[in-house]
Amino acid sequence: MDLASAIRNINDFPQKGVIFRDITTLLKNPDAMREAIDYIVNDLKDIEFDYILGPESRGFIFGMPVAYIMNKGFIPVRKEGKLPAETVRKEYDLEYGTSVIEIHRDALKPGDRVVVVDDLIATGGTSKAIAELVEEMGASVVSMCFLIELKDLNGRDVLKNYDVKSVIKY
Repeated sequence: MDLASAIRNINDFPQKGVIFRDITTLLKNPDAMREAIDYIVNDLKDIEFDYILGPESRGFIFGMPVAYIMNKGFIPVRKEGKLPAETVRKEYDLEYGTSVIEIHRDALKPGDRVVVVDDLIATGGTSKAIAELVEEMGASVVSMCFLIELKDLNGRDVLKNYDVKSVIKY
């Protein structure tokens, strides 16, 4: 199956000149969704790791089934103020300002090995912030897997010290 054809392209969203890659059409197609998840699982089959980390919110969509299939724990990375227990946080730059991500303080321990799973890599800023947060906790990121990679935005350059995999490249 051509997974790219299962993704709807929306021109000029969220602003003029941007082509938004809408995964909701892939998600409602059970064959496409299964193939996307299976592709990520296959990419990770030879990698030793303890947990899948999924950033809010689309990382939850792809990270949870991968964790389930591979019998790994899943750790959510959330926007500021969304987690109920004590957290550690990382502020990072966006194109027009800053944002904050958080993870429970007790989610990782030194030596844990994690894989970050998300729907999209664009500039790499969010994924880089997640990796830095993981490393500050004493754990390591052994791979990052994305459904979509927007190659023109050079996110791989920002993540050059990590094993980066993507299913669909635009």
